[in-house]
Amino acid sequence: MKLFHILDAKQFTREILEDLFLRAIRLEKQPNLGLLAGKIMVTLFYEPSTRTRLSFETAMIRLGGNVVSTENAAQFSSAAKGETIEDTVRVISGYGDVVVIRHFEEGAAYRASQVSSIPVINAGDGTGQHPTQALLDLYTIQKELGHIDDVSVAMVGDLANGRTVRSLAYLLSFYKNIRLFFVSPPNVRMRDDIKEYLQNQHIPFEEVDNLNEVASKVDVIYQTRIQRERFSSIEEYEKTRGIYIITRETLSLMQSHAIVMHPLPRVDEIAYEVDNDPRAAYFRQAHNGLFIRMALLEKVLVG
Repeated sequence: MKLFHILDAKQFTREILEDLFLRAIRLEKQPNLGLLAGKIMVTLFYEPSTRTRLSFETAMIRLGGNVVSTENAAQFSSAAKGETIEDTVRVISGYGDVVVIRHFEEGAAYRASQVSSIPVINAGDGTGQHPTQALLDLYTIQKELGHIDDVSVAMVGDLANGRTVRSLAYLLSFYKNIRLFFVSPPNVRMRDDIKEYLQNQHIPFEEVDNLNEVASKVDVIYQTRIQRERFSSIEEYEKTRGIYIITRETLSLMQSHAIVMHPLPRVDEIAYEVDNDPRAAYFRQAHNGLFIRMALLEKVLVG
């Protein structure tokens, strides 16, 4: 159950996930403020981030460690001079004990791990993976519903480019009686690699166009933003934006125990009127990111 690099949601097991959740519960109730005293985390973010970067940095500080950070590495690190991520990581792995990387290129975290002497944690690489977001998403489902087995999830929005839904689909495959609905416009449907993986794992899924058709059938609606930065043209983006918006009407179709999740930030895909409904779990979900990342840092750096 030892972890070193955290690069891909597929590298976990159910046993490791349950261990992380128990650690997160413990740390939420009683943080061990000196656990990582003397340790240094380097955060290297080539893409904008609020929740991921700040929750990682807060997690490290709450555990007694220190942080050195570059918020916009593409512009304010030597990458602006043409330095490769491999050379950057070779250098900074001599400065800290763990490096957290967000990058706009799929596979960048893996490349970094190949030259790093310290653990590399993937905080999102292009349209590839975002394993720590998937961890907090799964932890949120466990906390909100009390179980993960026997759960039905509707993943909504830009599923082709959404690294959060891709990673979550992998983690859900470790549980029993999972059913997935992929709700998206035709031009941003879930990619074939995820669908083939789910078929091989015997996880049933359906692709649908209408969210209202499945809203009453699921325990979780996982809404995502249509990501302007992932489209090659504004015309393609405008064709897709605004198709799925969760409103009070959506809530009226949902079961009383069901929840709405979102990795945030949102733009217009969840109406503000939804925020006060107890089934709106997305801000609690974001808060859970602190505790699951505390647990992950403890596991990687202490064992």
